[in-house]
Amino acid sequence: MTSIPKPLAHRHLGASLHPDRIPYADSREIPAGNGYSKFQPRAIQALELALRIKGNEYNIFVAGEANMGRTYFVRDHLRPAAKKAATPPDWLYLHNFDDADRPLAVSLTAGQGRQFKNAMSKALNAIRADLPAHFERDAYHSQHESLFKSHTRQREELFSQMEDAAREKNFRLDMDDAGALTLAPLVDGEPMEDGSFDKLPKKERDRLKREGDNVLSEISTFLRQINQSEKGLKRKELELQRAIAREVVTECLQPLRERFGDNEKLTAYLKAAEDDLVENVDMFLPKESTANTPAGAAAASQGDASGDDQFSRFEVNLFVDNGPTKGAPVVVEDHPTTFNLLGSIEREAELGSLYTDHTLIRPGSLHKANNGFLLLNTDDLLSSSSSWEGLLRALRAGHSRIEDPVDQEQARTRTIEPECIPLDLKIVLIGSDEHYEALLYHDDRFQKFFKLKAHMQSTAPRTMPNIRHYLTVLGRIVREAELLPFDRAALAGLVDFSSRLAEDQKKLSLQFPLVRERMIEASALAEMDGKAMVGAAHLREAVGTRDFRSNLFEEEYMGDYEREIIKVATSGQAVGRCNGLSVTLFGDYEFGLPHQISCTVGVGHGGILDLEREAQLGGPIHTKGMMILKSYLLGLFAQDKPIVMTGSLCFEQSYAGVEGDSASGAELAALLSALSGVPINLSYAFTGAVSQSGQIMAVGGVNRKIEGFFEVCRRHGLTGEQGVLIPKDNVANLMLRDDVLQAVENGTFRIYPVSSVEQAMRILTGMPVDRRDAKGGFATGTLYHAADRRLAEFARLARAYGAGGGPS
Repeated sequence: MTSIPKPLAHRHLGASLHPDRIPYADSREIPAGNGYSKFQPRAIQALELALRIKGNEYNIFVAGEANMGRTYFVRDHLRPAAKKAATPPDWLYLHNFDDADRPLAVSLTAGQGRQFKNAMSKALNAIRADLPAHFERDAYHSQHESLFKSHTRQREELFSQMEDAAREKNFRLDMDDAGALTLAPLVDGEPMEDGSFDKLPKKERDRLKREGDNVLSEISTFLRQINQSEKGLKRKELELQRAIAREVVTECLQPLRERFGDNEKLTAYLKAAEDDLVENVDMFLPKESTANTPAGAAAASQGDASGDDQFSRFEVNLFVDNGPTKGAPVVVEDHPTTFNLLGSIEREAELGSLYTDHTLIRPGSLHKANNGFLLLNTDDLLSSSSSWEGLLRALRAGHSRIEDPVDQEQARTRTIEPECIPLDLKIVLIGSDEHYEALLYHDDRFQKFFKLKAHMQSTAPRTMPNIRHYLTVLGRIVREAELLPFDRAALAGLVDFSSRLAEDQKKLSLQFPLVRERMIEASALAEMDGKAMVGAAHLREAVGTRDFRSNLFEEEYMGDYEREIIKVATSGQAVGRCNGLSVTLFGDYEFGLPHQISCTVGVGHGGILDLEREAQLGGPIHTKGMMILKSYLLGLFAQDKPIVMTGSLCFEQSYAGVEGDSASGAELAALLSALSGVPINLSYAFTGAVSQSGQIMAVGGVNRKIEGFFEVCRRHGLTGEQGVLIPKDNVANLMLRDDVLQAVENGTFRIYPVSSVEQAMRILTGMPVDRRDAKGGFATGTLYHAADRRLAEFARLARAYGAGGGPS
C-alpha cells in the first residue's frame, strides 16, 4: 500500500545562512583576494596551460553561460601573468623609397617608437628650417656667383667669337634678352633696316639670305658650346646645392643614427631618406624666380599645402605604441569588425580622387594585442564572416596582412601592400557551449587553432570554504563598484540569494553579474534611506523592487485569476480535472502560472488525444510525455484485456505553445480521475514528469511554479488546505520566497514531496490507490480498481458493439 508523504517542514523549503556564521562584521573586513579562480578549476587549468605553451595553435575557447562574468574572469586571471611578461615592441610603418607601394614595417623596443617619431619630426623640421637658410648665406651666394661669373665670361667670349665670324661675312649679330639671335647685313658698317632690305632686287635679297644661312651655320658650333656651358652651370649649381643639402641633412639626421644605429632597417631607412632629401633639394630652394609669373603665383598660393605633401613621405606612422604598456597587453575587442580586428588602409580625398600612403595604415586589435592576449566575444566575431576568416588566415600564416577588402564585383583601385608583421599572441574566444559545438562540427580549422577549452561551471557546492571564497568575491565587488559597506546579515542574504539563483539549496550560483546588480541597487536604496551601511532589509527591498519593475505581465495574469477570467479553482473537487503548473518567461523575468488540465474519456479505439498536439501547440517533449502516459496505462491495466478507450487531454484557456513534460504528472492525474470517476481535490496543484514505471521525476522552475500557485491561492483566499505536490527529487531545489515560507510555517499552505504517481493520487483524491487483494488484483475501494473496472466495461461495450448486438 502506498504511504502518504508528510508535508515539508519550513526548514526544508530553503537554505538559510545565519549571519553569525559570517566571519566578518561587514564587507570592509573581507580581505582582498581572487575568489573567482577558486570556483573555475577547469578554466584556470586551460588558461595556465595556454600561458606555458608557445605557438599559435593553442588558443582558448572559454565556454560558459551568459551572466557569469566570463570576460571579467579571463581578464582578471590573465592580467597578473601579463604584467610579469616582457613588454612587446613598438611597430612603425615607413615609406619605402625603393617601392612606394610597399611600406616598410620596423619594430623597436617599447617606447622607442614614439622617440623615433618625435626625433624624425624634429630633424625634418630642422632641415626645412636650416637648409633654405643655408641658401641665403653669403658663402653660398659667393660660390654661386663665382660659378655664374665663370659661365658669363665663357658665354661672352663665345658670343664675341660669333660676332667676329658674322662681321667677317659683312653681317651683324644681335641677341635679345630671351636669347633669340638676329642677323642683319651691314651696309657701310651699319645694319640694314627691314624696309631697305625689302627694296633690294630679288636677286640681291636671295644672295644675302644664302650668305646669312651660311653665317648661321658657321656660328651654330658656338651656340652648342653656349648650351653646353649653360648645362654645365646648372649641373654645377645642383652639385653645389646638393653638397650643401647633404651637409645639413647629415648633420640633422646624425642624432638619429647615433641613437637608433643598432637597428639595421632604420639605418638603411635613414640612408635612403637622406639620399632622397638631397636628391630633391629643389624643395628647399627659394621660389622668388617663379613667383613672378602667373603660374608661379598660383603655385605659391598653394605652397604650404604642396610642401606638406612633399614631406609626407618622411613622416613616421607609429603603428603600435607599447610605450605606456607595462608587460604584455590584454586587449578586449568588443566590436570586431574587419577593420577593427585586422587593421585597415584608409584613404583621403584630394581633387576628386582618393589616395593613400603609409601614414594611413591603421592597426587592428590583432596588432595591439600582439605578444599578449586578445579577448573576443564569439557572437560579435561571427557576426562578421570576414573577421572570422581573416583571424584564421592570420593564425595559419603567423603574420598579419593588412589589405583592402574589395567586393568581387567592384573594380580594384590602386592601393598599397604594407609589409606583414609577425604575430605571436593568444586568442581567447568567449562564448557558449552551443557556439563551441557549432564551430567544432562545422569548421575544421577551429579545432586546429583552438585546442584549449576553458569550461566555466555555473554553480559551486555550498560549503563553508566556498562561502568564504564567495564572500571574497562579494567584498571585491563592493570595493570596485564603490558601494556602501554590507553588514553581516546582508552578506548572509547575498549567499542565500545566490542559492536561489542556482535553484539549489546545496549550491551557489556563479552568475556574479546578477548578484552585483542586486548589490548596486541595495547600496543605492540604503543611501536613499540615509544609512551608512547596507542591511538585509535593503537587500530584500532591492530584490523585491527588481521583481516589481519586471512583473507587469505576471500581475496582469494574476488579476485575471483573481477575477476568475482564467478559470483555475483553488478549492473544491472535480472529476477529470487537475491543476498543473508551468513557467513563463518574459524577457529576463520568469514566473509560474497554474493551468486547469481537463480530461474526458469514452469507449472507442481513438486512444488518448493530445489536443495541444492536434492544434499544433504542443512541442516534441510534451508529445513524448503523452506517449509515456499511454505506456504507463498499458503496463498497469492492459495485462488481462485490451484498452479500448477514446480520451482527450487539454490545457484549458491555453493559447500559446506548450513544451516540456513537467505537466505529465498532472495530466496523468486528470486521466486517472476521469477513468475512475474519483474527484481530485482542487486545493492542490501538481508538477512533475512521469516515467513509464510511474515514478515522478524532477522538473525545472519549481520555485516559480510554487510561488505562482501560492499567489493565486492567496488572492482567492488561503484556506489552510491548499498546497503543491512536487517531485521528491526537487526538494533540494527549493529556495522559496519569504511569504511562502511564512504561510507554510503558519500552516496555511503545504508542499508535498512525492516520488510516485500513487503517492500523488493518494494526496489528490484522499483514496487508497494501488492496494492489492489476495488474488493480486486491485483491491475493492481503491482508485486503480475503479479505473480498471471502467476500462473493462469499455472493452465489454466495444465487443458488444462490434458483434452488432448493442449494449446489453
